[in-house]
Amino acid sequence: MNNILTVKNLCKKYEKFSLDNVSFSLEKGKITGFIGRNGAGKTTTLKSLLNFVHPDSADIEFFGKTFEEAENEIKQKIGFVSGGVNYYAKSKIKSITNTTKRFYNNWDDKAYLKYLELFKVDENKTPSMLSDGMKVKYSLALALSHNAELLILDEPTSGLDPVSRDELLDIFLKLSEDGITILFSTHITSDLDKCADNIIYIKNGQILAESNIDKYVQSYRVLELNDDKAQELKDKLIGCKKSKHGYSALIKADDCQGIEGAQPADLEAIMIHIEKE
Repeated sequence: MNNILTVKNLCKKYEKFSLDNVSFSLEKGKITGFIGRNGAGKTTTLKSLLNFVHPDSADIEFFGKTFEEAENEIKQKIGFVSGGVNYYAKSKIKSITNTTKRFYNNWDDKAYLKYLELFKVDENKTPSMLSDGMKVKYSLALALSHNAELLILDEPTSGLDPVSRDELLDIFLKLSEDGITILFSTHITSDLDKCADNIIYIKNGQILAESNIDKYVQSYRVLELNDDKAQELKDKLIGCKKSKHGYSALIKADDCQGIEGAQPADLEAIMIHIEKE
């Protein structure tokens, strides 16, 4: 297996939160969604990968090398977006780009102009004049314009309108076809349904699941139950919660043989019930 990124035993301890031995890997050319509720550790994990947050311990390799061995070489191959652009708030976009492009050996002006046109970003505006969604679009244009082999994106579709989100997901699919590897965190599970190959699920600073997305979703079912049925099956139910007609719960597909009413689950339903545990 050709892993672009390998993370082993990433730990970071804060007073009220810890990343606990976070481990996962990314396959070349695959799109991986990084999911988990607010505060689960997604952003801390992503920033730790590039030492924006300094982990207490970790074994991290990009393209088979560590930062200690080849930091500049690695960064040339990575596009990173964490929120919109908030620096140089009064400088024109054009000036920020002219400064940024100097750091990348493989900067592609044609690609950059293509993404500006697609995202409708005006180079003569300043970041202070952009909406949050437009700031994200500009950051993505920068990240996509230096022929990166790996994109690490923290909530890239947050703040985008549905049409812009769909356009961005189409870009992700095309980049994946071209062999680009993408890791992005999101709360919008429907985005993952459209484009992700794999998911990594983090809960309370620990990796709960790392799986092919279709295999993961197919491993669960959703049940609607009355009080008696909920009590009868309580040892098999996951995240049982009140619903309009009684109770709703998750159950593993292997545990629902002979149980009537089990319906296919989607990623959103799985997350909601697991977070009730």
